[in-house]
Amino acid sequence: MEPDGVTENRGWALSHQKPELGFGVLHQRFHLDIDPTQRSIRGSTEITISPHSADLKTLRLNCRQCELNRLSINGKPSASMTYIDPYKHGRLRWKAGVHQYHMLQERLEGQFRVPPAEPELVVNLPKSIKILELDLDTTLDRAGKLTGDPMVLDLTQNTKPAIDQTARFTPIILSIDFSIDDLRDGMQFVGWGSGDLQFPHAYTQNSVSGAACCLFPCVDAIDSRSTWEIAIKCPRTIGDAFRISKDNISSSSSGLNGAQSKNAEVESNPTFSEEERALDLVVICSGNMTDEIVDPQDSSKKTTSFVCTTAVAPQHIGFAIGPFEHVDLAAFRESDEDDKLGQNAVPVHGFCLPGRADELKNTCLPVAKAIDFFTLTYGSYPFSSYKICFLEDMIRDCSETASLSLCSTRLLFPEDIIEPLDRVTRRLIYTLACQWLGVNIIPKEPADTWAIVGMAYFITDMFMRKLSGNNEYRFQQKENADQVCRLDVKRPSIYDTGKIIWLDSSQAEFLALKSPLVLFILDRRLQKASGSSGLSRIISRVFLNAKVGDMVNGALNTATFQKVCEKLGHAKLDVFFAQWVYGAGCPKFRVTQRFNKKRLVVEMLIQQHQGDAHVKEDLDPNTFIRDVKEDLLDIFAGSVQPAFTGPMTIRIHEADGTPYEHIVEIKEAMTKFDIPYNTKYKRLKRSRRQKERTAGPTVEFSNENSDDVLLYCLGDVLQTEEEVREWRLAEWSKEEEDSMSQESYEWIRMDADFEWICQMTLKQPGYMYLSQLQQDRDVVAQLESVQYMAAQPRAHPLVSTILIRTLMDGRYFHGIRTAAASALVKHAKEEIGWLGLFHLEKAFQEFFCLPGSRMTRSNDFSDRASYYLQCAIPRAVAKVRDSSARTPFTASKFLFEKLRYNDNSNNEFSDAHYLATLMTALAEAISAAIPTQSDTLDIGPDDGDDMRFFSSCLEEIDRYRRLDEWIPSYHNILSTTALDCKRRLAQSGGIPIRAADFLQYTQDGCYDDLRITAFGCLVELGLSRSSHVLNWFLFVLGTDPSPYIREKMIHLFGRSLALTAIGDSGSQNDSSAPQQAGLVIEQESSTDARQADLARKQTVSGAIAALRSELANDPNLEKSLWQAIDSPALTLPQLYELLEICSLLYEPLNSMLVVLRYPRYWQCRNEGQTTISGSNKPSHIVTFTQTNRIRTKLIPKMPIRIPVPPPALPSPTLKRSGSSSSAAAAPLRLSIKPPKKPGTPGFPGTPGFPPSAGMAAPPAPGTPVDGAKPRLIITMRSKGPQKTAGPGTPRN
Repeated sequence: MEPDGVTENRGWALSHQKPELGFGVLHQRFHLDIDPTQRSIRGSTEITISPHSADLKTLRLNCRQCELNRLSINGKPSASMTYIDPYKHGRLRWKAGVHQYHMLQERLEGQFRVPPAEPELVVNLPKSIKILELDLDTTLDRAGKLTGDPMVLDLTQNTKPAIDQTARFTPIILSIDFSIDDLRDGMQFVGWGSGDLQFPHAYTQNSVSGAACCLFPCVDAIDSRSTWEIAIKCPRTIGDAFRISKDNISSSSSGLNGAQSKNAEVESNPTFSEEERALDLVVICSGNMTDEIVDPQDSSKKTTSFVCTTAVAPQHIGFAIGPFEHVDLAAFRESDEDDKLGQNAVPVHGFCLPGRADELKNTCLPVAKAIDFFTLTYGSYPFSSYKICFLEDMIRDCSETASLSLCSTRLLFPEDIIEPLDRVTRRLIYTLACQWLGVNIIPKEPADTWAIVGMAYFITDMFMRKLSGNNEYRFQQKENADQVCRLDVKRPSIYDTGKIIWLDSSQAEFLALKSPLVLFILDRRLQKASGSSGLSRIISRVFLNAKVGDMVNGALNTATFQKVCEKLGHAKLDVFFAQWVYGAGCPKFRVTQRFNKKRLVVEMLIQQHQGDAHVKEDLDPNTFIRDVKEDLLDIFAGSVQPAFTGPMTIRIHEADGTPYEHIVEIKEAMTKFDIPYNTKYKRLKRSRRQKERTAGPTVEFSNENSDDVLLYCLGDVLQTEEEVREWRLAEWSKEEEDSMSQESYEWIRMDADFEWICQMTLKQPGYMYLSQLQQDRDVVAQLESVQYMAAQPRAHPLVSTILIRTLMDGRYFHGIRTAAASALVKHAKEEIGWLGLFHLEKAFQEFFCLPGSRMTRSNDFSDRASYYLQCAIPRAVAKVRDSSARTPFTASKFLFEKLRYNDNSNNEFSDAHYLATLMTALAEAISAAIPTQSDTLDIGPDDGDDMRFFSSCLEEIDRYRRLDEWIPSYHNILSTTALDCKRRLAQSGGIPIRAADFLQYTQDGCYDDLRITAFGCLVELGLSRSSHVLNWFLFVLGTDPSPYIREKMIHLFGRSLALTAIGDSGSQNDSSAPQQAGLVIEQESSTDARQADLARKQTVSGAIAALRSELANDPNLEKSLWQAIDSPALTLPQLYELLEICSLLYEPLNSMLVVLRYPRYWQCRNEGQTTISGSNKPSHIVTFTQTNRIRTKLIPKMPIRIPVPPPALPSPTLKRSGSSSSAAAAPLRLSIKPPKKPGTPGFPGTPGFPPSAGMAAPPAPGTPVDGAKPRLIITMRSKGPQKTAGPGTPRN
């Protein structure tokens, strides 16, 4: 069952079915000679092709940015080919603008498809190539001879089924020699340019679609899998890479240090020391290294060879070159694991840039343990070794290739950093899991991506449960389920999301969030229904099928996965997959319950709905670009399901404390049923509770009943009368105690086995949630109780008491304690005496201050649970507000004191993240209490007024910013936080908005995240709309050498457009509203204006119309945006994003601007008489100079003067002797022969004009003539810049 969730009307940018090529690739080898300083490659590739039929006529390959030098088929040269490089069509040669964006889109239409619509290289097979049908054995022998390695076809690794289906005809060997002079995509070079102080290295950009064909010709599709032989030639050391000879420099038009001596060899980058120049460049590549040899012709270069015997796609072949340090991560294995695995233990290698080996060891500590866990639990590792390499400037955090993971250095952290531990560990373990699921096993279709991503994250979370414990695992699953319920509104299903995962990064994030949760609840249901091992056994079977060849080409589809689940789970899953895989949304349950004393049953009613379809919400700036793309491409969410069905476990804790589980089947939107009651006596344990409270702490009770010991194991702190008075605690009233004693059960727990992704609302008394919080050992049940108390609309002293006892009890999981701290904010209200705020401050003082003092002790972060609580309390205090939405002074002062008097001198861990938390909390607090000149707080005279306090807070935040400039913190987090604090205060009107405060951190040389934060602050404050800031913003977007910076800048540019379209001014206070004596006068607007404002905030079409009306006529934006689009630094995906933005802002125009130069007047000046060297004859020099005066009128035509011919002479007569005088005299006829080279008639003095009678022809130029007059020498000069004709200007 596959509902129609995605409509593909605008297909030029959508995923599509790749056309049948008519052949398959058995094996490919390539050799690359890389010159990193010149960003160039000289390479060759040899592709062993297996035709699918004897009628194959053409070979269609992907090849980008390459210059093809030689092409041969089976060793014979071939010239019959067609090659279209999309990068040569990526620019419009004429003077175009943003209104011609569609012309560029049409040129690159096929390349924007995923995968590309048409191959760039088409090779026609000559008629001499005969394709004959062969049997399998002959094909295997021939393929081994052709490749030179009998191991290239490993029948145990996905190759046998591919051979059976494709290798039935004579293989074809296609050889191509190529070169790339200036790499734009496919590889990233870091540290090789002038001014870049990072260690030089280079690596493949496997995260970019179509990156493999940018380096070598291939069939760049995920389903084109083959074995590989790879050879990488590169400089041997850093010094060799930068040692460039005179010949190499002169041969390159853009070479480095062009003015060097003829024979000397010098270093083009003098910033490296001699020790750094001697560092060896290491090549790390997918597969196994076979050899490394020094080039016999050039000792400064070396060639490293690799072989990958497992069939993988071209996009899963990656490599890195750099001065990497090696760390053997297998050394961190425990001894018992080594003994258990023996020789089957997988080698694990780590690589990093010089000086970061300690960070690598700390970050990758659990990687070896994880690979052993996966191998023993699910199946053998598909490759022979695993390598992980950390690099700079990566777009994504991790990029997965065969046996190699390329990771960003942003993930590295030292031993004294706590905050990123869980997040980074999960990300690295997921990258390792992708070796099984994502590289070895691939989705058959884009829609099947959910299964691959979901299983990879599922086994990742299984290891994280082993590493961090079951409480951490279930707590994270519950938080993820709540987030899915918030996000899964008007979205396509996870099956359809795979088809549009390229659309926006949020699509991949949502798929990574929901897919593992769907498999989690599937695992819970299978375990409960059949008693099997659940999804772990199913994943093991999938791995086994891929290994033995039952899975064709290692591709998994949803239908096959469902069959495996049904076979091993012994259950039909059609309904489950229809609702959770092919369907969208999450159910919302409302449950009511009532105990029927006469029938001794619990009557329950379960109602479900999937949200209110009629409620229109405002557009979110964070998702605006995604919403626009979905609207333009006609991508709609799946139809809302009437009801989700399936089993649900209800657990009733009856009066004797015994839990009774009941499984009910949800079949309709409204389900009504009765649950039988089992206990026959009243609640005796409540009376025991009263006895303990009355007797006091000195009285001991016997523990004859073991259930009594476990009943009050949590939350029973602060019980003495002195503690109750000191902490201002409240207790149950007599009426509430009597009401509780009349209840027949302790509490009811819905979905006790966590089998649903849903939002549950159960109507039961608050004291039942208290019993669930204190007595249920499940961390999910405890979190549900805290969430219920946090959602109460009214503040109550009793609820605050319950929450503070939860926070103070160290036996609770740290996530429950931090959730209780956040819930106390709701009960920090003036009507109950700021009790919640008092409890928060009192708890912080009890845990982290000197006894009886508000002065904090020296930090001690050795206990992670205590550290999380120390960060959670200030965050909660910062959210406390009074009835006028202002922060109480006591809360701001509390945060100010904790920030000023922070002491980390005796702490072995860094306090950078803790200080960032305090700075953010203080800024959040004072931004909601902006003082005015007339405001004065009710404090003592020694404390000063609120203006002085506000200035002190600003100075304290700025002090840590200045400190971070001298002693940099981890990732410059203090400077990043200080900028964000300034942005928050500027938005609230506390400080003036100054662009210079943020622009200084946007320059190259600052840490990447710091630059991104500074640009983000400019966007949030609306400063990016300024012409100068916008020019700088788009200049960095188009020219920054870091692809990570460019990617983030594109996202920020989209957010800037979203804020403009929706109508967010970037500031919370509206200065345009008229004010009188502190009162804001609300002016009534017309109905049309209100409707337009509502449309731009709630509809995509209204927002786009508002965006065009504000920005479409901005010439500065047009110019800067087109310059960014025209930049050669952009990758094709980045170019696509900018062209999509142009489609939002501008209407396409099928016209172009023609530029003509205005004619200008010339002036003549006689320079006087002079003598030319080498000649004694006098000469006159006349200088003609072009002026800046524009000629706008036509020059009148000069009349052509035709010379009057001389009168005809009378015909001469001749008298002949001997003739008769009377005879007629015969006239003398003269014949004039035309010249041999007739000239064209012209003006007098021109070469084509014939000389008049009596006029001699002029001598040839330069021929001396005796007695000639002084010669005339004319010099032409031009002054001033050339002016061009602009639009609307008359042209001549």
